Amino acid sequence: MVGIVGYGVYIPVYRIKTEMIANMWGRDINSVKSGLLIDEKSVPSADEDTVTMGVEASLNALRMAKINPEQIGAVYSGSESPAYAVKPNMGIISNAIGMSRNHTGADVEFACKAGTAAIQMGMGLVKSGMVKYALAVGADTAEYDVENVGDHSTGAGSGAYILGNSKEEIIADIEDTVSYTSDVPDFWRRPRMRYPTHAERFTGEPAYFSHTIEASKMIMKKHGISPKDIDHVVFHTPNGKFAVKAAKALGFSNDQLKSGFVVNKIGNTYSAATLIGLASVLDVAEPGQRIMATSFGSGAGSDSFLIRVTEKIKGRVRLAKTVKEYIERKEYIDYATYCKFTERIE
Repeated sequence: MVGIVGYGVYIPVYRIKTEMIANMWGRDINSVKSGLLIDEKSVPSADEDTVTMGVEASLNALRMAKINPEQIGAVYSGSESPAYAVKPNMGIISNAIGMSRNHTGADVEFACKAGTAAIQMGMGLVKSGMVKYALAVGADTAEYDVENVGDHSTGAGSGAYILGNSKEEIIADIEDTVSYTSDVPDFWRRPRMRYPTHAERFTGEPAYFSHTIEASKMIMKKHGISPKDIDHVVFHTPNGKFAVKAAKALGFSNDQLKSGFVVNKIGNTYSAATLIGLASVLDVAEPGQRIMATSFGSGAGSDSFLIRVTEKIKGRVRLAKTVKEYIERKEYIDYATYCKFTERIE
């Protein structure tokens, strides 16, 4: 048995509305909003990066888990916008949260599914008995060129999950995980390029939909279940429209999707997106309920998880700030401040 002992998120306080960006570039507001299903997005402050956000999410996970950080034996931090080109986020995070020096770990990069890849790595070490607890972090401060329509969707945030194997501590049992991976050039960023390149004709099919749907089908088929056997479903959200379309294609209802659907309020948080969506579900889930969470990373691949909520979740959720509380804790900024915070202007 390997499962979630504690989890935490962090979302910056600042927001910018979709219409403010659209007005700046003369785009049709209704077209942009209906195309992305994003009303506003989170913006990191000038002093926030994937390390500071990763630390905050990890501290929240520790509050919920109620364990000594020195017992964590591994840390994997997933991001495509690490604080340093060469220097791991995980080393700073582990130091900042009070872990002992006796631990292993690394930074992980697989576009937007690096956070779920980190969970899989932690699961393996816990299941093998090499470590008692593992910490998996997904954090990003993603950005597009301001002239690109993709700038409407990129948000900032982090999620952290502490994994363990004690029945007395697990609040959500990870029943299984599968992955579906192939080489698809839908999105990339070469060395010394600040902004990514987007091959739009590959974005939906054969990238997002192919991998998300196939990974989800694989895990359901493996366990002989169908969408009616799942209470909540979470998909990676490059925008809102893709997740809604994937859910419909697989036979899930809007009710099954809604608890983890937060992209409309914070944008696409990349490596943190599936982790924050899952946390939003866990914040409201009842013992015995089953969750399917499927991530996606450009390049391309998906990780799918089946998760069963346990009785131990009772009384634990409120030990850390919930996703809803972070979403409601917000301050709107204008376009000039947005550009200053994201270093588009000096």
